[in-house]
Amino acid sequence: MQDIFVTTLSQPLPGWQQAFTDCQCVREVSTTANQAQLVFWLHMNEDRQHWMQGAIKRITTHYPNAKVVVLANAPDQAEALYALSLGAVGYSHAYATAEALAEIKTVIAHGGLWLGNTLLQKLIEVSTRMTTSHNSHVNSLLNQLTQREKEVAVEAAKGLSNKEIARILNITDRTVKAHLASIFEQLKVKDRLHLALILNQNYQI
Repeated sequence: MQDIFVTTLSQPLPGWQQAFTDCQCVREVSTTANQAQLVFWLHMNEDRQHWMQGAIKRITTHYPNAKVVVLANAPDQAEALYALSLGAVGYSHAYATAEALAEIKTVIAHGGLWLGNTLLQKLIEVSTRMTTSHNSHVNSLLNQLTQREKEVAVEAAKGLSNKEIARILNITDRTVKAHLASIFEQLKVKDRLHLALILNQNYQI
């Protein structure tokens, strides 16, 4: 499987080069790449979530058999869940070791998903708690949110920071923080990952 790193960096990070000596680095996803089995490693920089969404859609449209792994400089659990919902099969730290990257490739090449131990444990914990909540109960809680709270919740479930949410919705950071406090209290969730799981079941985010 050929490894293509989509990044704004002029050179691949050392771990990338050590893991895959024949990897390629490109700035944008091309539609003219070889149709052989490909792994696209999308390197996220700040404020690149919209770019990630477009890149994954472009890849899945033009390369339906390709694998997509998102590499984040500052990994976020809710963002990881959002990336998987878009069609990625893996999510990892951009500065992961060569050994870790090779392990990720082995897992996804065999049809698996790569979440990392921390996120996997958290998903199991949250999923266990959620099985005690009926969908009708969750839906009734969601219906108690105002339209603005729902908008904030949807963006937060994508892993966006308060600053990014404020910019997208044209409100202040303080307002975002207040909305999130209200959302967490009303939905009885402890963090953004739990919120993301609930919204993935009830909304198309």
